[in-house]
Amino acid sequence: MLRPLRILRLVTMLSVLQRTAGTAIRGRIAIYVGTASALLIFVAALAVLDSERGHAGASIETFGDALWWSFVTVTTVGYGDYTPVTAVGRLIAVGLMIGGIALLGIVAATLASWIVERVAERDAEMESAAVDHIRALETQLEDMRGMLAQALGRDRDR
Repeated sequence: MLRPLRILRLVTMLSVLQRTAGTAIRGRIAIYVGTASALLIFVAALAVLDSERGHAGASIETFGDALWWSFVTVTTVGYGDYTPVTAVGRLIAVGLMIGGIALLGIVAATLASWIVERVAERDAEMESAAVDHIRALETQLEDMRGMLAQALGRDRDR
């Protein structure tokens, strides 16, 4: 039953391919979210199928229906073509909805983290360029002061 978790071994291989810490963390998060989503959908489909199959008024009778219902529910689309009628099925639906919202939040936070890192890098580049420009202006100012002092020194000697 836990054999699908072996796919998490890919995380260790992926870390070798990553270059920066931020990218490595985002890469791991992407793999974790993808794996967690797949497992959440699969387990929820199996659980709702087990709780709904054979009950009066149940619309989820096959694994295909349960898988479709699970995808639709985790994405919070909720077409309504398949709905659980048992209390256990509805509890599974609530858990799946919360899980879907949490996974969406993780994806949004990862994207926001990437954007913030890019903006910070650009700000650092701009700040570095400004500091270099100020240093160049200070050097020019010192040169001009030296030239002015030499010119004033020549005028005094005359």
